[in-house]
Amino acid sequence: MHANTAVEHGHHDDHDHHDANEMKQYGFWIYLMSDCILFGSLFATYAVLVNATAGGPTGKDIFELPFVFVETMLLLLSSITFGFGIIAMKREDVAGLKRWLLITALLGLGFIAMEVYEFHHLIAEGFGPQRSAFLSAFFTLVGTHGLHVTFGLIWLSVCYFQLSTKGLNDLMKGRFYCLSLFWHFLDIVWICVFTIVYLLGVI
Repeated sequence: MHANTAVEHGHHDDHDHHDANEMKQYGFWIYLMSDCILFGSLFATYAVLVNATAGGPTGKDIFELPFVFVETMLLLLSSITFGFGIIAMKREDVAGLKRWLLITALLGLGFIAMEVYEFHHLIAEGFGPQRSAFLSAFFTLVGTHGLHVTFGLIWLSVCYFQLSTKGLNDLMKGRFYCLSLFWHFLDIVWICVFTIVYLLGVI
C-alpha cells in the first residue's frame, strides 16, 4: 500500500515538473516573439538610415567581408555544437553534454572577441556611432545582437555550473531546451544581419 502511494507520489512529482517545464518553454516562446519585434524594429531603423551617412563612410568603405565571414562561421558552428549537446543530453550523456557546451562557449567567445575588435577598430578610425545616423543604426543593431550573445554565454556558464552541482534532472533539461532555442534564435538573427547589413552593404 505504502509502496503504491510512493510510486503514485513520484509520478505526480514527475508530472508537475513536466507541466512546469512546458509552461516555462511556452513563456520563453513569448519572450522570443518579443525579441523578434525588437530586432525587427532595429532592422527597419537600419533600412531607413542606411544611406544617411552625413558625408561619412558607407558600408562599402568600412565592412571587411572575409573577417565577418569568419565571425559568422564561428556562430553557425556554435549552433551546431549546441545541437550535439542537446543530442548528448537526450542520451543522458552528461560528460558529452559538458564537452559540447564548452566548445559552444569557446566559439561564442571567439565571435564576441571579433565583434569587439571590429567595433574598437571602427571607433579608432573615427567611425563611431556619433559619426552618422547610418553608423548609429549599425552599432545599435549589431551591438544589441552582441549583448544577446554575451547574455547567452553567461546563461550557458550558469547552466554548466548547475549541471555540475545538481546533475541532469528534469529542471536542468528544461533550462537547456530554452537556452538552445535562444541560441538558435540568435543564429537566425545573425544570418539576417550578415545578409542585410554586411552583404548588401558591400554591393
